[in-house]
Amino acid sequence: MRKLILLATHVMALVAGFALGVYLLPILTAPKGPSTTELRTAADAAVYKGTFRRDQVGSDLLHWGEGNVAIAKDRISHQGRLAPGPDYKLYLLSGYVDTRQGFLAVKKNAVRVGDVKTFDGFVVEVPPGVDVAAYDTVLIWCEAFSQFITSAKYR
Repeated sequence: MRKLILLATHVMALVAGFALGVYLLPILTAPKGPSTTELRTAADAAVYKGTFRRDQVGSDLLHWGEGNVAIAKDRISHQGRLAPGPDYKLYLLSGYVDTRQGFLAVKKNAVRVGDVKTFDGFVVEVPPGVDVAAYDTVLIWCEAFSQFITSAKYR
């Protein structure tokens, strides 16, 4: 019985350590976010604006975003906060989506803009040939765990 209890507690410690590592590693390795001046400059150039809300249907305690998102022809910026996590990607969509299932249904038609590597604001360059006016929603997705983080309708 004692060996079973020791095995169970060691397995629980390993699982807890792994989960804590998955959560903390992106925080510890995240690059420094853009300066207030960079964010303001990007927001001033915006053609469209939207808001990431923490209370979206697909968001939860560990997967959320809040703040203002500014969409310019050549870059997308965010002033606010994101729940930290690994492998965040920024997508443009036609049609508002606010859940994991909703995004998976339209992902093949979404355009991946780039990586989001900071959690206290970001500026992501729009790839050449992508017309932000052809879409109406910006979405952040965790590619590693297929998890919806947040989205905002901007048009």
